[in-house]
Amino acid sequence: MYVFYGNEDCDVRAVDTSYNVNDPKELYDKLSKIWCVETCAPRLRDKWSEDDRTCGQCSITAFLVQDIFGGIVRGVSLEDGNFHCYNVVDGKVFDLTSEQFKERLIYSDTDKIQERSVHFAKEEKYQRYLLLRKLLKESVK
Repeated sequence: MYVFYGNEDCDVRAVDTSYNVNDPKELYDKLSKIWCVETCAPRLRDKWSEDDRTCGQCSITAFLVQDIFGGIVRGVSLEDGNFHCYNVVDGKVFDLTSEQFKERLIYSDTDKIQERSVHFAKEEKYQRYLLLRKLLKESVK
């Protein structure tokens, strides 16, 4: 059973088959085994745990989802001024890292589109994305 937001209607297919992932649920299964404290945002590492593996993984996961399935990355504005990233592919809205929130987020087509260039201007975030991508590729060998 999947509990991430949009799991009921995320029937999109991979545009990049090099990751050997067919759909977002299969990707979620693989990421659940590789998300780790090293891929977590530094500001959230003290909250990350095996029981909350999606904590601090949103932007790097959303951009990896975009690599595999296409679409756009949007961001829900959070109270602390940050954005929580999620994906929209072929009109399907889903968020593989939504479990980290106790409250249900409100996703809207007016949420700001998130750009890689802005997120990856932070070298540590880009390095975490590369690590997540590497771990995923290694998991399919």
